[in-house]
Amino acid sequence: MKVVGLTGGIGSGKTTVSKMFNELGVPVYTSDERAKQLMVTSHEIKQQLTLAFGEDSYDEHGQLNRSYLAAIVFNNANALHTINSIVHPAVGKDFKEWARAQESPYAIKETAILFENDLHHQCDIVITVTAPVKIRVARVMDRDDATEDQVLARAKNQWSDEQRVALSDHVINNIDLADTLVQVKEIHRQILHDEG
Repeated sequence: MKVVGLTGGIGSGKTTVSKMFNELGVPVYTSDERAKQLMVTSHEIKQQLTLAFGEDSYDEHGQLNRSYLAAIVFNNANALHTINSIVHPAVGKDFKEWARAQESPYAIKETAILFENDLHHQCDIVITVTAPVKIRVARVMDRDDATEDQVLARAKNQWSDEQRVALSDHVINNIDLADTLVQVKEIHRQILHDEG
């Protein structure tokens, strides 16, 4: 089975594109969602995060204290690196187990920071989802009830579209949903054709 990495900047529409592939019968592993689940279900991750950032990393019910951790990593590259070094290896292991259970010609691994974490080498094919920065910022402001400055601060921890596109096998320009679906179907057809 081929592993297809799907990535893109914040607000590019990775989740929307993933759903389109999923509706075509392609299994999708959403790294961010699995990371959130593992951060509350993995004893090892909880232990390491608490050791690194203190008891306030989790509330009294054992749930991740997102606002506390977000405040720590905001504009602190070292703290962000520490969290990533704890969580990402666990996600990588979880993905391998998940992938072994799939029976399709290919599966998608949706990861926001595929290139930033040097994970593209673990993929047979890489797809980057793009959209103009103005549109991406507006989407995230609307989705997360965030300010423009907050969105741009999060975006600066990610590669630019130009950097991603240079290392990608396929690019989906996600502005108009109908057009995006056409692009998804064409890439799907190409991957299945190459597989056959």
